[in-house]
Amino acid sequence: MIEASNFIYVSLFMTLYFEVFLLVTFLERRKEVTKEEAHTSTATPLVTIIVPCWNEESTVAGTLDSLRALDYPKELLQVIVVNDGSTDGTQAVLEAYHREHPEVTVLTKENGGKHTALNAGIAIARGEIVGCLDADSFVAENALREIVKYFDDSEAMAVTPSVRVWKPEGVIQRMQEAEYDMSIFLQKALAMLGALTVTPGPFSFFRTRVFKELGGYRHAHSTEDMEYAMRMQKAGYKIVNAHTARVFTKTPKTIKTLYKQRRRWTYGFLANARDYRELFFKTRYGNVGVLSMPFRFFSIFSSLILVGIIVSNFGTLIVRKISEWRAVNFDLSFSAPHFDSFYLNLNTLMMLEAVVLTFALSLIIAGKVLAKKHPLGRDIIYFFLLYGFLAPLWLGSAVWNFLRARSVAWR
Repeated sequence: MIEASNFIYVSLFMTLYFEVFLLVTFLERRKEVTKEEAHTSTATPLVTIIVPCWNEESTVAGTLDSLRALDYPKELLQVIVVNDGSTDGTQAVLEAYHREHPEVTVLTKENGGKHTALNAGIAIARGEIVGCLDADSFVAENALREIVKYFDDSEAMAVTPSVRVWKPEGVIQRMQEAEYDMSIFLQKALAMLGALTVTPGPFSFFRTRVFKELGGYRHAHSTEDMEYAMRMQKAGYKIVNAHTARVFTKTPKTIKTLYKQRRRWTYGFLANARDYRELFFKTRYGNVGVLSMPFRFFSIFSSLILVGIIVSNFGTLIVRKISEWRAVNFDLSFSAPHFDSFYLNLNTLMMLEAVVLTFALSLIIAGKVLAKKHPLGRDIIYFFLLYGFLAPLWLGSAVWNFLRARSVAWR
């Protein structure tokens, strides 16, 4: 049986290997990124953007405003907003918006889930390229042009954007800001390796032929954007990342809403990974099969095991201390503290942990550089102080539900 210390070493070394591998890959191909940033395109294909919404009366008008403000020929832009059976005032907002802006098509249907709303939009899409935008997200003016230029590559079948947090406020959203910045780097590095496993709801685009050849969206455990990316990877379709296409999304403000969202994301990945288990460790599926999916799957379970080991060791320490205090009749008096270099724990495990955290910081900073943001801020501090305590909550719940074959609700 593997000892706890050995498992910790293996987990940390694998994490470090993954971090270093992505950084080296990115640095080796940095000229490609610079070339992408400098590339311009005069292509202006007909583009369809679908906005699925459910109970988004407070945000959907702003989302549509951001689409109308896009720097793109209006006659070549078809915007379809699909009300998926909202129970609030969303329908009234959309009707008023359509009266003022009749070029925006409004569809209303019974509630059937986001995937059915997207498919309803795809059914009447006229564009050569079809994309989606969540009704709580907003796009930069040049985002669509930045997306379109990546389709100059005839092999590119889908293009994903750079997703950032919309006007972060408070500790929880600031923490997510650092996480999203890290994701900007990870998405770019994985795209370079052909290993993306998600086409995010905020502003991912596809050639229309992809839907004709692979079909529409599925329920996919409430994470249809993950399933579709895996379906494309299985079919051998190329997915690229446009880090210059900036999209902003509203994120949870409280621990409770963050927990529910991330539990759904984690459960969705595990369930979809199970459905596409044939991708694992198959070289014919490239890096998505031998790198990104196996590592992500491993990292979820290894993180929980590491937390279990830490909690167990901490509990053992508390029990031992109580026994020591009882032996001295709870006499907790102590002499004045003094410094001794002996107490600087510089063993291999501590050094390895420090290196892993340093490289994690490097990934966040690299993401901020790609996003043209200041590389240092409070969000990084909040991330390292809180994320390690919060993530096990939704990871553990998602794994528990996955093992029990119990689906997770959207909200």
